[in-house]
Parts: sequence; structure tokens; C-alpha cells
Amino acid sequence: MLENPRSARVRTVAKLVKRRHRDETGLFLLEGPQAVREALTCRPDGIVELFVTPTAAQKHTDLAERAADADIEVVFSTEQVIGAMADTVTPQGVIAVAQQFPVRMRDVFAASPRLVAICEQVRDPGNLGTIIRAADAAGADAVILTGRTVDPFHPKVVRATTGSLFHVPLALGGEAVDAVTAARAAGLRVLAADVKGDDLLAARESGVLAGPVAWLFGNEARGLDDDAFQLADQALRLPIYGRAESLNLATAASVCLYETAFAQRASVTDR
Repeated sequence: MLENPRSARVRTVAKLVKRRHRDETGLFLLEGPQAVREALTCRPDGIVELFVTPTAAQKHTDLAERAADADIEVVFSTEQVIGAMADTVTPQGVIAVAQQFPVRMRDVFAASPRLVAICEQVRDPGNLGTIIRAADAAGADAVILTGRTVDPFHPKVVRATTGSLFHVPLALGGEAVDAVTAARAAGLRVLAADVKGDDLLAARESGVLAGPVAWLFGNEARGLDDDAFQLADQALRLPIYGRAESLNLATAASVCLYETAFAQRASVTDR
């Protein structure tokens, strides 16, 4: 039983809430049974340490079974130890340390993707996590992070993905122009989600969304800057029928990704 919340081992894990330590070690923090369950299912070889309270172990018996199957030691820990490691105020008694697993952008496009999300300067962890989750749900082939987009291994991003982080390839680094150029070379049409664009519904009816598409999503407050906006083949906007000033970025991205998924699947069915 790991009991001392001030031990060196606990402090080392707790440091992973800071990007500097994640960058130095190539590790990140996983909190909660769902995230850890997905890691044990999809990337068990990437789990470095697994800490569980006895109460959580009794509640989530499958975690110990999956860990045993992957030959991963479960370190039983007190609530105080888990609390000292966690980024959340009320942790759920399960924490893992895992290796980061970004992919190369060229590998994303070498796989002939049909739906990709490019996040340019997305700064809010909750928004990025939700976009990754929506991309996973919509069947996207990858999410590409460009510019100063928030670290996808930030604890808040990881929690917001609810495990989808392990389902969708993530390419990091590079600039928007690199991602757009690679997308276009791979045969994708680049669509910018922007309030200055054309009506998304008209684009849906014209068949624009039915082919391979890379969506370009910008900053929550400023949207896409002029240089990034000009990179797209076309800009599209979601119509506002009520009195809302605008839609949250993650909400808008979810609609765009799903509209494209609907159109692409409909085109396959019609063949």
C-alpha cells in the first residue's frame, strides 16, 4: 500500500500536470476508470504505472483483470495519495501514468483518410477534448494539432475525451499551412469552419461534404486568422436560427464532423 502523499514517487506523478514535465518525460497522467480502461484496452504497453484505491478496485474489478492480462502491476494507494497525484478536486480512485503516443502527419495522410480535423490555435482544453471525442464518434481518421493548440495530453483534455484519445490518431506540431498542403496533396478538400463562410446546408446539398474532407477549426475567441482562412478551399458556417450570438467551438466542430460523416456514408450507400 502506497501511503505517503509526500513521497518522491507521488510527487513525480503529480508533476505531470505541468506541461514542462510531460515534455521532459514523454509521459502523461490518466485519471478515472474510463480513461484507464481505454488505455488498458487500446494501449496497454504504454502504461508505466497504475495506482488504485482498494475501494475503486472493488468497484471496478475489470481494471485489475485487464492489468493482469497485460502484466501491469496495480499499486494499491490511499485516498490521500491519489488526491496528491490527481489534477481533479474529487478523484475517482484510479490514476495511471502512460507514455505519450503522437503520430506523424505524413503517416496520417499516407493512410488515405476521408475525414480529418485540423485544430489551429485551439486553446481551451475542454474544447479540444470534446473535438477529439466528436471526431472519434463521427468516425474521423485523425486529428491534427497545429500552431499553439493546447497540449492534447493536458489532464483536462484527456478527461474531456473520455477515452477517445486512444481511438483517434493525433498528429502534433507543424503549422496550418503544412497540414493543409498535406491534406490537399492527399486528395482532401479543405473546409474552414468560419462565420464568414457559405451556408453549410447549401454545401451539404451540393455534395461538397460527400468526398474526402479536412475540416479546419480555429481559435475559440478569434476564429481563424486571415492567413489560415485563406488556406482553405472553402469556408462554411452553421446557420443560427435562434438568438444565440454564436456556437461554442466544440459544438460547431461536432456538427461539422457529423454532417460530413452523414454525407460520406450516404454517398457510399447510394453507389
